[in-house]
Amino acid sequence: MRDLDLFQQALGLGEPWLVVSSRFDASAKRLDLQIDFPRGARFPCPEGDHDDCPVHDTESKTWRHLDFFQHQAYLEARVPRIKCPEHGVRQVELAWARPGSGFTLLFEALVMALCKEMPVAAVANLVGAHDTRIWRVVHHYVDEARENLDLSDLTRAGIDETSFRRGQDYVSVFADLDKSRAVFVTEGRDKATVSRFAADLKDHGGDPDQITEICQDMSQSFLAGVLENLPEAEIVDDRESTRGEIIFDRYHVKAQLSKAVDEVRRLERKEEAVTLKGSRYLWLRNPANLSQAQRAELDLLLRKPLKTARAYQWAQRFDHVFELDRPDAEEFLRQWIQGARRSRLRPIKRFANMVEDHWTGILAWFDSKISNERASHCTSW
Repeated sequence: MRDLDLFQQALGLGEPWLVVSSRFDASAKRLDLQIDFPRGARFPCPEGDHDDCPVHDTESKTWRHLDFFQHQAYLEARVPRIKCPEHGVRQVELAWARPGSGFTLLFEALVMALCKEMPVAAVANLVGAHDTRIWRVVHHYVDEARENLDLSDLTRAGIDETSFRRGQDYVSVFADLDKSRAVFVTEGRDKATVSRFAADLKDHGGDPDQITEICQDMSQSFLAGVLENLPEAEIVDDRESTRGEIIFDRYHVKAQLSKAVDEVRRLERKEEAVTLKGSRYLWLRNPANLSQAQRAELDLLLRKPLKTARAYQWAQRFDHVFELDRPDAEEFLRQWIQGARRSRLRPIKRFANMVEDHWTGILAWFDSKISNERASHCTSW
C-alpha cells in the first residue's frame, strides 16, 4: 500500500478529498500532509439545500493534527467556497476541522480529554502549542455545551469554592449531584454567586423552586444566598426534625476539624519545637494513607503527653460518626460535643460549638448522603 493511500484511510477522507502528497522532516520532527480535490469537483451547500455546487474560489489553510508517533503532524488544504444558487457564496464544511480552528477535530478531542485531567498550561506544554490556543478550544466547547445545557430536571445541587492564580482569587462551582457534572461556574464566593446561579438556572430551563437539596460548606455567605434564592432548600431548625434540606458537606466539616488539630499543633510547637518539627503531615493525613515508617513515627508521637496527640484522638473519634445511621449519629455527636468541651483544647472546643451551631445541616447528610466530593470531580458539562 502506498503511503498516500495509508494516510487517506487513516484520515477517513471521503470524496472528493484526496491526500495528494506528504513531506516528512525528521530533523524538524514534522509530517505535512497535503489534501486537495480534483478539478471540476462540486460540493454541497453548507445550508443543506443544494448538493452540487461549483467552486467559486479557494483559500489555503493548515491544521495541527494528532502527532505521528513523536512527530507533529499538519494537514494542508485548499478550502473551497462554493456558489450556491440560493444562498450565494459559502465556505464548505470540512469533515476534519471546524470553521476558524487551526486544529483538527481529533486534535481538539485530545486537548479536551487532557484538559479534564490536568491544567491548561501543562496540556499546552505537552502538545507543544501556546496555551492561548488551547484556551480557545476549551472555551469553544464549553460555550457550546453551555448553550445546549438543559437544567429542567435539576433538583439536587452542590456548591463548592476553589482558588486559582496561586490562591488569590476564588470561583464558586455549582454542580448537578445526580449527574455528577458542573453546571455553572462564577467568580467569587459570596451570596451573589448563588443569585447568579439562580438566574442562569432559569436561562437553561430550570426552576430555583425545584432545588430541594443543596450540599455546601458552612459559609454564611453561601447559606444567605441559598435561603434568598433557592427557597425550597431550607434548614428546618428543629433538633427532632428528620430532614434538613441544606446539607453541610461532610468533607468540609472534617476539614474544619483538621484545621482545629493543626491549630493545636502550631500552638504547641512553640513549646515542643523539636518533638513536633516536620510532623504536620502525620496529623492531617488519613492513617491508612501513611507509609509504614510514617505510621511508626505517628505511633511514637501518640505515646507522648502532647496536646496535639489528644486533639488528633478527638478527630479520629469524630470520624466514626459517618459510619453510623442517623439516630446513632445524633447520640454519638451529643456525647462527642460534651466530651470535646471538657478537652481543655480551645480549637477543639470551638469546633464542637460549630457542630452544635450547624446541627441540623450536618445531620441532614445522614438522610441524603450527598456530598461535594462528587462535585469536586465534575469536569464536564
